[in-house]
Amino acid sequence: MRAFVQVDLAAIAENIAAIAKRTDSTILAVVKADAYGHGLVPVAITAVESGASWLGTALLEEAITLREAGIEVPVIAWLTPPGEDFERALKLNIDLSVSSISLFKEILEVGKHLGIKPRLHFEVDTGMRRGGVLDEWSEFLAFAQAEKANYSLIGFWSHFARADEPLRSFNQVQEDEFSSKLAELTATGLTPEIIHLSNSAATLSRPSAHHSMVRLGIAMYGLSPDVDQMGGAEKFNLRPAMTIRAKIHLIKAAKAGDAVGYGGTETLKRDTKLGVIVMGYSDGLPRTANNSAGVFFDGRLAPLVGRISMDQCVVDLGADSRAEAGDYVTVMGGDGYSIDEWAKAAGTINYEIVTRIAARVPRIY
Repeated sequence: MRAFVQVDLAAIAENIAAIAKRTDSTILAVVKADAYGHGLVPVAITAVESGASWLGTALLEEAITLREAGIEVPVIAWLTPPGEDFERALKLNIDLSVSSISLFKEILEVGKHLGIKPRLHFEVDTGMRRGGVLDEWSEFLAFAQAEKANYSLIGFWSHFARADEPLRSFNQVQEDEFSSKLAELTATGLTPEIIHLSNSAATLSRPSAHHSMVRLGIAMYGLSPDVDQMGGAEKFNLRPAMTIRAKIHLIKAAKAGDAVGYGGTETLKRDTKLGVIVMGYSDGLPRTANNSAGVFFDGRLAPLVGRISMDQCVVDLGADSRAEAGDYVTVMGGDGYSIDEWAKAAGTINYEIVTRIAARVPRIY
């Protein structure tokens, strides 16, 4: 196996337990994007066994996969554009989020045709200007009231834009807007069973926003929502669940002054041994990463040299390295460069690093 992702399911279980101590709310485990690159079904099963009562996905096909795997806990899919297979969703008892009257109508029509009441969550836009009802709110409420016999109102929810910046006053603005919209909803006689607003960042830093359910995303995987603004994972007793290892394809001695890789963007400052690692940007390593990331082997860090290629990258092993072709190195996690360090080296966030690891890199549990 030339490269693999090692997923520590015990770490995910421990992370859920650590976060559960911070809230009395029901826990929804967010397993969208193949469980943030960790593996949809294995992570979902672990989350449920570890105390999560709900599962959340962005895409309907992800929710369907969970049902086909025999998972029976409540599942919500919240990114379902018009024309999705809502018939299958309702038959599989999948909760759906609605953010517009047109989508609301489409799902209700499917429900009437099947004789099934859709289980719906109303999403409101409280300031992020992404998902959620905004300008249609008054008409949406009227329609929801008129059609109340044709669906079950399970949830009412929204999403923070800046919860990973806990000191921002905009978080309170969103909370206030959420409370206002909830009051308007209940004034019509419609009462949701579950109210959920908190993502990982708000769950860790904003108890006032927990309501009846919190949604655990990045924190469940042992990563901080924002290292700079909130501190690292260790501050919250979280343990990263992902480690990536890959083989050395080739080792060669190179001289000071040699340029390395496409474009010759880096010139060696010393004689050294270079290791060619069989992982590249087609596997999910960010092409933009600089030499503040790299791999770990035999007790030392070996930084990247030059640009990452499609299927491989080059690292500086050091002139006295004992590495041999065929040896495994740790690309990220474990004792090596952390996911957060890779994110910083690429000018991005840890979310992107874990979710971009390609399916062609096997997951080992």
